Amino acid sequence: MRIYVLVYGVDPLRVFVFREGLARFATEEYTGPFKNNLDNLYMHLTNYAINKNSENFEANEDSADDETGSKRSISAVLKYIEEQEKNPKITVDKLWEQIDDIAVKTLISAQP
Repeated sequence: MRIYVLVYGVDPLRVFVFREGLARFATEEYTGPFKNNLDNLYMHLTNYAINKNSENFEANEDSADDETGSKRSISAVLKYIEEQEKNPKITVDKLWEQIDDIAVKTLISAQP
């Protein structure tokens, strides 16, 4: 996931987390690293520059359709997660709370 965070103040710390971003997917189903698959970059990395060369790469040519392809919008991915998990403990709001928490803790860790 690529989430955009704007730091617009450091004393006090003031942060804006944009509620959209990108989710990139590997083009091969992930399995844990073993000797026989360590060289499979299509499985272990989500970089566009690498995966665009995979035979399984799905380019999304339609800007109105952000629910398909190897690169999707964060909102489409979070919507999918929420629809798949009929679990009241997993909601988009709770996921954004966790993302916000990670962003803030990352920035705090870099402060003197």
